[in-house]
Amino acid sequence: MDYLDHLEAEAIYILREVAGQFEKPALLFSGGKDSITLVHLAKKAFRPGKFPFPLVHIDTGHNFPETIAFRDALIEEIGEKLIVGYVQDSIDQGKVVEQKGKNASRNALQTVTLLDTISKNGFDACIGGARRDEEKARAKERIFSVRDEFGQWDPKRQRPELWSIFNGKINKGENVRVFPISNWTELDVWNYIKREQIALPSIYFSHEREVITRNGQLMAAAPFLNMDDEDIIERKSVRFRTVGDMTCTAAVDSTATALDDIIAEIKASTVSERGARMDDKVSEAAMEERKKQGYF
Repeated sequence: MDYLDHLEAEAIYILREVAGQFEKPALLFSGGKDSITLVHLAKKAFRPGKFPFPLVHIDTGHNFPETIAFRDALIEEIGEKLIVGYVQDSIDQGKVVEQKGKNASRNALQTVTLLDTISKNGFDACIGGARRDEEKARAKERIFSVRDEFGQWDPKRQRPELWSIFNGKINKGENVRVFPISNWTELDVWNYIKREQIALPSIYFSHEREVITRNGQLMAAAPFLNMDDEDIIERKSVRFRTVGDMTCTAAVDSTATALDDIIAEIKASTVSERGARMDDKVSEAAMEERKKQGYF
């Protein structure tokens, strides 16, 4: 077995632990490479049977159209259940308030929609594609990360996970976020995608797109961006290393149109993939604060 075989076996073991320990789990699906990799791993873990959980997507309404198209095509292909929680519903119900200003984004608002979706469906475990190498707050997570009855995360409540023994016991109202690829790196994911020939949304590969430069980052010139006369639209060859809300996910200059090109590009990069996420730059502890509030 090579190292990818070991990572794959660990992730499949974790997915099966979730199915065995929890009554109503779900797989959080963003349409990004990590959650797509999780779906591929779930097929290996549970086929020819159905998944023992639905896929759940929290839709900000400001997603990349390529991601939504890919999501719908994938669901049709695998024949699994998809549950969508809409941030717009949370806005209409007065539970969250749309941000104002030039850098307004709906990304932070999706926490409320996620917690409502978990509560409405009674999910006791939510599987996600977070990895420890993404960001320092992610590195504090265990593979089974307990959230309290308010959906909040407390680093002091993290449980030991010696000898790959995972404790899924929770009190009523609590839930667990589970990260089967927590031990993977960005490069591991891409090497696995290459080996397994996993299809991805086109925005992960170099393409020409209208962009503006904002706060030193290349942002897709989407109708959701609050643009003014200072914003100059240019057409550039770019790709996206991470997928999220269009208002906070930046592109990178790139000519990488094939997996080998992307892998070489990542090896040479000195910036993490979340360096292209504007929401992580609000403060030094932005991610940790969002996680404490219930963010994925």
